[in-house]
Amino acid sequence: MSNADHLLDSYLRSRYRILFYAVLVTLISGPILSALKYSGTFLEMFVAASLLAAILPIASVKKWPYILPAMMLLCLARPATAWLARPVISEITLGVWTIIGLIAAASAIRFATRATRISGEHVYAALSAYLLAGLCFGVLYWVIEELHPGTFALSGKFSQTGAIYFSFITLATVGYGDIAPRGDIARGIAIVEGIGGQLFLAVLVARLISLYTRPSDE
Repeated sequence: MSNADHLLDSYLRSRYRILFYAVLVTLISGPILSALKYSGTFLEMFVAASLLAAILPIASVKKWPYILPAMMLLCLARPATAWLARPVISEITLGVWTIIGLIAAASAIRFATRATRISGEHVYAALSAYLLAGLCFGVLYWVIEELHPGTFALSGKFSQTGAIYFSFITLATVGYGDIAPRGDIARGIAIVEGIGGQLFLAVLVARLISLYTRPSDE
């Protein structure tokens, strides 16, 4: 086996582990970049890297030569349209990122739920799906605010980091109340995310626990 084949085999066996840590680094980098006044483009670079890590596990190896260039073009389209002063197209491009990310999260959930015997990769897939959904919904909230300013009520500016924060408190149904959606679209998406977070805990976690506690002879 060549070094390339060995590297590919290692990735395929740990693809959701890599995705989990990629998304986790992105979430940790958000507040740090915001505190250093570098949020924005740099945070989007982390989001793009997480998105790429999310897409690769759901595509077959034979499709990678087509998937990788397409994802690179999609990631470059965001800064290119912003540089060309096309804000609407730029935000729409970012919205496409979120849709792809949510599809990848759904694929990770599917991978975890179809298991007949639990392994570390299935646990990482479930965790990755949860974090990826929170991240993508946060980006989606920020896109909505950029396209329709005033959609969210809060004191101060609705930043990308703030959007991700609002997404996770919605996903976890914490509801601090410091950020509130005003528009019907934002409220509807928040409802979907809140219900999805509860279903994730009620269904997927119960499924993984049942597989983990199942006797080996079954």
